[in-house]
Amino acid sequence: MQMDRHARQQSAAGNEQESRRRMATTEIDFSEILDVAALRAECEALARECSGNPDRLKSTLLAILKKASLEGRQRARDLLSMDGGGLNCAYRISWLQDQIITVLYDVAVTHVYPRQKDRFAISAVGGYGRSTLAPGSDIDLLFLLPARSPEEVHKAVEYILYVLWDMGFKVGHATRTVEECIALSRSDMTIRTAILEARYICGKQALEHELEDRFEKEIILGTGPEFIAAKLAERDDRHRKAGDTRYLVEPNVKEGKGGLRDLHTLFWISKYYYHVRDPAELVKLGVLSKQEYRLFQKAEDFLWAVRCHMHFLTGKAEERLSFDIQPDIAQALGYHARPGLSAVERFMKHYFLVAKDVGDLTRILCAALEDQQAKDTPGLSGVISRFTHRVRKIPGTIEFVEDRGRITFANPDVLKRDPISIIRLFHVADITGLEFHPDALKRVTRSLSLIDNDLRENEEANRLFLSILTSKRDPALILRRMNEAGVLGRFIPEFGKIVSMMQFNMYHHYTVDEHLLRAIEVLSEIDKGKATDIHPLTVKLMPGVEDRDALYVAVLLHDIAKGRQEDHSVAGAKVARKLCPRFGLSPKQTELVVWLIEEHLIMSMVAQTRDLNDRKTITDFADRVQSLERLKMLLILTVCDIRAVGPGVWNGWKGQLLRTLYYETELLLAGGFSEVSRNERAKYASEALFAALSDWSEKDRRTYAGLHYQPYLLSVPLEDQVRHAHFIRQADKNRRALATMVRTDSFHAITEITVLAPDHPRLLAVIAGACAAAGANIANAQIFTTSDGRALDTIHVNREFTADEDEMRRAATIGKMIEDVLSGRKRLPEVIATRSKSRRKNKAFVIPPSVTLSNTLSNKFTVIEVECLDRTGLLSEITAALSDLSLDIHSARITTFGEKVIDTFYVTDLVGQKIVSDSRRASVTSRLKAVMTAGEEEPRERAAAAAQPVATARPAAAAEKKAGSPA
Repeated sequence: MQMDRHARQQSAAGNEQESRRRMATTEIDFSEILDVAALRAECEALARECSGNPDRLKSTLLAILKKASLEGRQRARDLLSMDGGGLNCAYRISWLQDQIITVLYDVAVTHVYPRQKDRFAISAVGGYGRSTLAPGSDIDLLFLLPARSPEEVHKAVEYILYVLWDMGFKVGHATRTVEECIALSRSDMTIRTAILEARYICGKQALEHELEDRFEKEIILGTGPEFIAAKLAERDDRHRKAGDTRYLVEPNVKEGKGGLRDLHTLFWISKYYYHVRDPAELVKLGVLSKQEYRLFQKAEDFLWAVRCHMHFLTGKAEERLSFDIQPDIAQALGYHARPGLSAVERFMKHYFLVAKDVGDLTRILCAALEDQQAKDTPGLSGVISRFTHRVRKIPGTIEFVEDRGRITFANPDVLKRDPISIIRLFHVADITGLEFHPDALKRVTRSLSLIDNDLRENEEANRLFLSILTSKRDPALILRRMNEAGVLGRFIPEFGKIVSMMQFNMYHHYTVDEHLLRAIEVLSEIDKGKATDIHPLTVKLMPGVEDRDALYVAVLLHDIAKGRQEDHSVAGAKVARKLCPRFGLSPKQTELVVWLIEEHLIMSMVAQTRDLNDRKTITDFADRVQSLERLKMLLILTVCDIRAVGPGVWNGWKGQLLRTLYYETELLLAGGFSEVSRNERAKYASEALFAALSDWSEKDRRTYAGLHYQPYLLSVPLEDQVRHAHFIRQADKNRRALATMVRTDSFHAITEITVLAPDHPRLLAVIAGACAAAGANIANAQIFTTSDGRALDTIHVNREFTADEDEMRRAATIGKMIEDVLSGRKRLPEVIATRSKSRRKNKAFVIPPSVTLSNTLSNKFTVIEVECLDRTGLLSEITAALSDLSLDIHSARITTFGEKVIDTFYVTDLVGQKIVSDSRRASVTSRLKAVMTAGEEEPRERAAAAAQPVATARPAAAAEKKAGSPA
């Protein structure tokens, strides 16, 4: 919209008046922050007293101003805690900074460099230019100089800057003439944006007015589309760098999607294009409704409150709302726990809802801009070229038209006449592959009240929704657009309850709704056969799934009951039983969806925390699954669930565990898996190893092929058996009692360390402690004993480096550490002490320690499962405690979910029996809980003190008892 000159002059009121007007509307009593008259008088008196002694003046002035700043900011913090007003706090700090700069300017140009008063101007730019300033933010200043300025002016500017720097401020500054500002604004969009927000503070105001007038006439006039395109492109690029989602559980309050910078972008565009200096004026122009403007105000105030609290709490310009500070911010803002949601989860849900509101405002403003631009300036190029109308009908519909590749409504009354068109809009967009016109999404957002119970129960609406969900094209994209517009939460109220809900843990990277949409995205990828390299088995199984609809519905709903007091799997099944018939699913399909949701965690937990070589693990799991079709669908759902948790959570190792569980269960459900077949398979494996060593002597072949018991032969691939045979023979030739072998596996995202050593009750404890000392996180441990009484243990540690060369160097370091500790060259307490207490940000989390002993999960072993907060050296401490308790560890599963660890140990007593005595079980439980709850240093020392150099093997009888151990 190109406004006439009179209108522009009216709306473009002076920055100083605008600042005062905005301040006045907030009704802030700034005298609470600082007594300006008293400060000015004190500084004037000091200047007279120190006349002729500039060094003393500067040091004393610095102390006075620093004291005023610290006291003023502390008062602003106190008032923030009292009234909760984020914008008010930002205004107060900005005003305080104005007064300090003004007083400093007066001293500099009156007493230090006299006769320089009114020779230059100081303006605030950036966020400071909007009269808002966060406690730890940079002070962005523009020193405006006349075309010709004496050297004294530059010295005065330097004096002011040095005092501000000495006060501890980070000052972003530029010293320019008006002409330089205009010239740079033409070529640099960042500088243009900074000058757009320039606000006069003190000095020669005529220079500020000159800049403002010339900027309006020479830069802004006629360049609105160019500026809008640049700012939106800049925003998109910023979003990509920040993860391109507003639902990261540790969001960047300033730069992230839905954060303050997005609101600033709206303000910049409005100010530049509509010539307004306050978002309130957009209501008069018809761009925003009164309700939307109130939304703008609430969002801005909330985000400023969060940001100010973050800066005050951390003492720096911290913009990322990390787990460590989320509980403190929630407490400061007055959030309390409710059934199913902690205080911090309620706070973060509010945060993400606000971020969503910011997205709504962005769409609404963009729609208004496009509409106005189409009327006023057709034919422009670039991003804004889309603003011209080239409308054509969409075949098969009367409600919608295509406007330059984007779908929109044929007329404004469509939704009122036919609310089903809200759902149909997304269905047609999916079928045609058209983008959404911002005006269409704006109208949808403003019409959400039309989505009532009648629409929710409408058969056609539900048919359209199911078609969107199960689309062969890009269902996740359409569902995400529905969610962003608020449609998904209105159409499925149960989904609306988990919109913007976060789970306060380090495992889940996204809010619950974003997690579900990403799970659909993964399922669609598998459905299209695009993930063969990541999920070869699921891609192979997907075409054979008998009921795609049921699977897609289960994936969408599997976490829909998060945040309730009842277990979310059980509660989610109840929700599914209600929703599935509404979506048009048959009773059989409904029961399948209900079962998948009830059991959606079981396959992941069994694969990662149970010994898959223990027959009872497979039989118990098969009893729960009961059919091959369920098994296939559960595997696919499990993969989607893990993949959608966040980047880096899925890896090939987890995939291998799931595939192993699938194949073993498939064999059992198909009628195989007998003891005879296991014995035969073990015999065949031994013969295969013997044959694979064909280039060895007959004696060596028999010796090294005969070292292993059935669990090893059945669980270790032949190629690894051959590697181990070479490794053991080489160690024997070198007469090495201790030896390590390392290799990397980029597909499985693990690094493997194989340890050969004389068997010892504390061997796993020592190895775990050495890995902790080397900074390695153990993902799994395979424990075997050879027939000659040696331990052959394989440790899988999580990969840290992308490049194999770097990871091999790290693995070699870990292997050397294990050898040094086992041989006694290094003492475990000392090397662990060199590590930080925790590399994880887990101090914000509380996980009650849990110990479970079960004799029903295995036919041969007692299964001990421990769950607690992860920390460096924990596994070493737990395994040392098990050794203290005279328990023999036969296999272990080490699983970490973010900050939580779930470790499972298959154990017997020293005579190979399960732990059956109640008193013995109680003793084990209390001892392990003591280890998990104790301070870190004492358990480490206790665990390491018992880890003496391993010089002799365990008695042969003990080794023989261990021989039946599965990996």
